[in-house]
Amino acid sequence: MTSVPEAAPVLGTTAPSRPRRSRPRRFRTRRSRLGRWLPTTSWYVVALLVCSVMIMPILWMVTIALKGNTALFEVPPKLLPSQYHVENFVNGPAAIHFPRLLLNSVIITGLSVVGGVLTSMMAGYALSRLRFRGRKLWFYLFVGSMLLPPVVGIIPLFQLFKDIGWYDTWLPLIVPAWLGGNPLFIFLARQYFLAIPYSIDEAAKMDGAGHFRIFTRIMLPMTRPAWITMAILAFQMSWNDFLNPLIYLYSSDKWPLSVGMASFVSGFAGQTPDWNLYMATNLLYMLPPLAVFFVAQRYFIQGLGALGGVSQR
Repeated sequence: MTSVPEAAPVLGTTAPSRPRRSRPRRFRTRRSRLGRWLPTTSWYVVALLVCSVMIMPILWMVTIALKGNTALFEVPPKLLPSQYHVENFVNGPAAIHFPRLLLNSVIITGLSVVGGVLTSMMAGYALSRLRFRGRKLWFYLFVGSMLLPPVVGIIPLFQLFKDIGWYDTWLPLIVPAWLGGNPLFIFLARQYFLAIPYSIDEAAKMDGAGHFRIFTRIMLPMTRPAWITMAILAFQMSWNDFLNPLIYLYSSDKWPLSVGMASFVSGFAGQTPDWNLYMATNLLYMLPPLAVFFVAQRYFIQGLGALGGVSQR
């Protein structure tokens, strides 16, 4: 029985190649997961390193606040105290009459925030939605005033407030905010209002709404991230303001916490201040701005992020 010879390959054709062995599916799945998780993990590591650098001063403040006065200057310094002095958080605030200064700061800051945000939003609405002569000129004046350093107006404003009898009162710290005292807020409000279509105003006017109703019922809810961002910035600026209360307030019972904290250290002239009591009081002084920011941080980030998409008209 004869065997049939194999057919020779035709000229110009190639022999069929062997099928390539594909890698196991489990290996490909692991590699894809590694490629997905590696960038995320590296970003988390970098973020933790940056946060650790920023958190270390606060942790050191907490450590000093919990130490005794003699344990502050130990060499080498210890991160964790051997004995925890929780009473520093009571003795420190009592040394500067913390409740009274806290009430002063709350009143001054609260009125300044409400007035500054409300009048800035009203001015921004007028500059963006109303048609009147000199509108662009007023806007350019507001923007140009941001280029002037605040110290330029200290002497004329002090003389003005002293002549009208406002010296040693809270009025120089509150009334300017109710008169649109922050050009930055007016600029932000105007840019937000420009991003809202004018058809909304026309539809509201056809329903019989005036400018006051359009501003309160339509514009304010639509620009919530904007005025919440302004409120956070205004709270921080008013709460941490030290120069203006130092200039206009003479009586210690009218001081806010910013001036009271400075007097806490300067009151120990000629001797080493009690830094543990000062740090304990300073931590309590820092809590309100931190609480406000963490509660409203979502709106704060939205407010700043939305500025990039606002038309510059």
